[in-house]
Amino acid sequence: MYQPFTPPPRRLMGPGPTMVHPRVLAASARPTIGHLDPAFAGLMDETKALLQHAFRTGNALTMPVSAPGSAGMEMCFVNLVEPGDKVIVCVNGVFGGRMKENVERSGGVAVVVEDPWGAPVDPAKVAEALDRHPDTKVVAFVHAETSTGALSDARAITDLAHRQGALVIVDAVTSLAGVPLLVDEWQLDAVYSGSQKCLSCMPGLSPVTFGAAALEKIRSRGSRVQSWFLDLSLVMGYWDSAGGRSYHHTAPVNAIYALHEALVMLHEEGLENAWQRHRDCHERLVKGLQDLGLEMLVEESARLPQLNAVRIPEGVDDAGLRRELLAKHDLEIGAGLGELSGKIWRIGLMGEAARPENVDYCLAALKSVLGNQLTAAA
Repeated sequence: MYQPFTPPPRRLMGPGPTMVHPRVLAASARPTIGHLDPAFAGLMDETKALLQHAFRTGNALTMPVSAPGSAGMEMCFVNLVEPGDKVIVCVNGVFGGRMKENVERSGGVAVVVEDPWGAPVDPAKVAEALDRHPDTKVVAFVHAETSTGALSDARAITDLAHRQGALVIVDAVTSLAGVPLLVDEWQLDAVYSGSQKCLSCMPGLSPVTFGAAALEKIRSRGSRVQSWFLDLSLVMGYWDSAGGRSYHHTAPVNAIYALHEALVMLHEEGLENAWQRHRDCHERLVKGLQDLGLEMLVEESARLPQLNAVRIPEGVDDAGLRRELLAKHDLEIGAGLGELSGKIWRIGLMGEAARPENVDYCLAALKSVLGNQLTAAA
């Protein structure tokens, strides 16, 4: 006989999903109401306002896409890239590579600007690419590269793109609520994120925001958006309270309860306080890792506080160590991806994970398991 599933207790300190506060879990268990219910419409308006606060924007088109961050990424590309459009794509890790794939699947022409994995995007290379390709329509880049823990200068890259008359698409999946992300001040055109990172909510929703220039591009398209579900000209009708909320799809009602609660908690804490909490926990972690003789992948000036890439010492069994952490300490940390597979661990300090007690627990568990491995090797 099948039995109800009870998940094992875990301390989630990998690249995501992260730990979810009991208030958020409780919110998701509240009674479901209809997605066109007037009470739910009020919740949608509040969720929009809270997301605008988190993104630091007044963009009217700010909402959670009813799917994970990958769908938010795809929504940006299928709406803003038309067949034949030239798009400069900055690749300094796995998720820049996924941007390139989205450009090509949308019929665009990708011009790749590459930087080493673990380094931020070099604005000088972006400027050079724009000089070589003055007909560029969009510049796409990852603000916080989850695969490497590198933070890029979103404002500098955006300024370069706008001087050339190009829009920007920004991956903020790991940066939203963890480090400063100032959509209006930096004039970011299209930004997507995820619910399961620094917002400390469960996976399944992708907050997005689109500025006036992006909306003008969408309205002036010469071709129909290839995806029906992600076509903003249709989705906008559901999230626009002034337009009467035309039916588009059945929203994940309980997931939006949870996101709303997570955003309420962020508002209670204060956005700047959340940024500082992530920074403080990062500094605590780095000091502890150095005391264990471990080294960071990313240079200090470009380190992402909430995603810490740690070099694996020579002779240490990467997969074996992570298995032991999970089995003996109920602690999850992440493996390296792509060319960093087997070379780094990714330790996440996102949302609820960014607490001093979690940092200390992680360091103690690492010390214990590393000691076991080194003793066995000797």
